[in-house]
Amino acid sequence: MTQNTFDIQSAAVIGAGTMGRGIVICLANAGVQVKWLDASPEMLQAAVQYVADTYAHSVRQGRIDEAEAEARKARVSTAPDYAAVKDVDLVIEAVYENLELKQKIFRELDALLKPSAILASNTSALDIDAIAAVTGRQEQVLGLHFFSPAHIMKLLEIVRGAKTSRAVLDASLELGKRMGKVSVVSGNCPGFIGNRMLKTYVYEARSMLLEGAFPHQVDAALQGFGFAMGPFRMYDVVGIDLEWRSRELAGKGQDEPTVQVDNRLCELERFGQKSGKGYYLYEAGSRQAQHDPEVDALVQRESEKLGFNRREIGAEEILERCLLALVNEGAKILDEGIAESARDVDLVYLNGYGFPADKGGPMAWADTQGAKHVLERLQYLTETQGAHWQPSALIERLAASGRSFADAKKEV
Repeated sequence: MTQNTFDIQSAAVIGAGTMGRGIVICLANAGVQVKWLDASPEMLQAAVQYVADTYAHSVRQGRIDEAEAEARKARVSTAPDYAAVKDVDLVIEAVYENLELKQKIFRELDALLKPSAILASNTSALDIDAIAAVTGRQEQVLGLHFFSPAHIMKLLEIVRGAKTSRAVLDASLELGKRMGKVSVVSGNCPGFIGNRMLKTYVYEARSMLLEGAFPHQVDAALQGFGFAMGPFRMYDVVGIDLEWRSRELAGKGQDEPTVQVDNRLCELERFGQKSGKGYYLYEAGSRQAQHDPEVDALVQRESEKLGFNRREIGAEEILERCLLALVNEGAKILDEGIAESARDVDLVYLNGYGFPADKGGPMAWADTQGAKHVLERLQYLTETQGAHWQPSALIERLAASGRSFADAKKEV
């Protein structure tokens, strides 16, 4: 279908889990009529109650009045099946991360929806083009990656597929504005902008546990820099078991040395805050992370079992490796055109990943260091740590020309 503009006034959300609930609230807050579906009627009813409770809490907090809460609730209704949502302007799929399941949903929706409807996936890492390929409207398929909890977190990654039309991107950006989001357009690659960079950051943090650091030391160094929380506290909040279960389902990745500490914690049912213990201990009803010497002992055992000769790792090394991992991957993302500018990369990290606001984001921070210095440190890490530190070609060009990441748009 060719159409110059898409006006999103009605939507359907598939999935009543944590993400679906937050997305429904975002849409209702923005004045969009929402139809809600889930394979489990019980889950859907619990989710509708959650939305009502959330609005009641907002009234008690004085954020909205009773009339506004009722107006928002009235915009949300449940639907029995896909046929009941055939006239909506937008569908957002928010089921668990399984490509085949998402393709099945998109195939069925594509056959039923009106020709002008936009199809969006809330996937955090899967291939948008592979999802779009099962439809007859690839120009109207994209990713709308919300961050959890979706009605609180500001960031929205809008993922353009190879065939996503400009008009569909514009409509999504407009919707993002109505929802009060900081919207950043990303190209399609595993993990998009944010999670692709996070993977390299977490890899360094986990590697340093095996080499000699402990979780509380890594977190303290990054929190000292200004991060909202370090990577291990972050895992306790989101649940250490999510990636563990994902690796189990995929049948790959469980042998990777850097995830062995996570694996041992999950085998002990230390999943994080929700189970009262993960990398840290939590008293009942508290989110206060308490240092647990048992975890240090577990880290030491796993590290020695894998043949590492442990050494002291200081805060300076922790910071450098975690930050430069972000910067180098961010530079690759820029060079590939996945992000449109260094500022977009920074917006993702400031609004979705707790990067310290006063540092301006990873690429802005790198500019304070200078491309030449960043290149020298990456070259040193390549020599001492391995080929995965190979500097991005963009960093090499910026260092040679004396330019900054702020100029990267002109460099690409």
